[in-house]
Amino acid sequence: MSNIHPTAIIAKEASLDSSVEVGAYSIIGPHVQIGAGTKIGPHVVLEGRTTIGRDNTFFQFSSIGATPQDKKYANEPTLLEIGDRNVIREFCTFHLGTVQDNSITRIGSDNLMMAYVHIAHDCQVGSHTIFANNASIAGHVHVDDWVILGGFAGVHQFCKIGAHAMLGMNTSLTQDVPPYMILSGNPAAVHGLNLEGLKRRGFTRESINAIRQAYKLLYKSSLTLDEAKQALQQLQAEQADSASQIQVMLDFLERSTRGIVR
Repeated sequence: MSNIHPTAIIAKEASLDSSVEVGAYSIIGPHVQIGAGTKIGPHVVLEGRTTIGRDNTFFQFSSIGATPQDKKYANEPTLLEIGDRNVIREFCTFHLGTVQDNSITRIGSDNLMMAYVHIAHDCQVGSHTIFANNASIAGHVHVDDWVILGGFAGVHQFCKIGAHAMLGMNTSLTQDVPPYMILSGNPAAVHGLNLEGLKRRGFTRESINAIRQAYKLLYKSSLTLDEAKQALQQLQAEQADSASQIQVMLDFLERSTRGIVR
């Protein structure tokens, strides 16, 4: 295969599509599977039971599929799954799952992971996300679609971040973040809606207005969380054209386990 550098070390049991490119001194373990069009740069290590989809790009010095940084891990056959068209920049570290969760770390498609991003064991990352330089998420974190993490943002284990939310630079997050919010600080505080992100993604004026009303019920009223949920359900009934956007928030509030930043 002319697109494999002669200094690369690839286990004979590994499964690579014939179009995969592998750079100098990269190492690919026996349980790794790589889909068509993916490019592995120089000095990349791919190990563990790792499945990688199509048209991904891995820059130099990334470590993908290593064992979890979890003292309970006992070499169980856990997994890492990466989707399609992701860009993984220098020095990223993505780890396998553990049997204490669902035994899999999963990363979706069309994500940009900048240099030094860390994704720990059992994390579930959606699609179209951006993790800026040195953003790190601890074990069991769930990140929904279209989320942006600023540089050096840190997320505590088991936190959940809702779709279209944005964390500013140096944010320290220890609770869940509802969809559409923008927040920053240590500890993290909500500073409003990610309006610019919603506009860029084609949300209509009517939908944005409905989301703004939902935000006011959740953050600018004197309602308890349970009362806010009931008010959101009433708002959803009144805003038929934007019901799906409000449902995203209601669904997130139902699956929140650490309590929301409020």
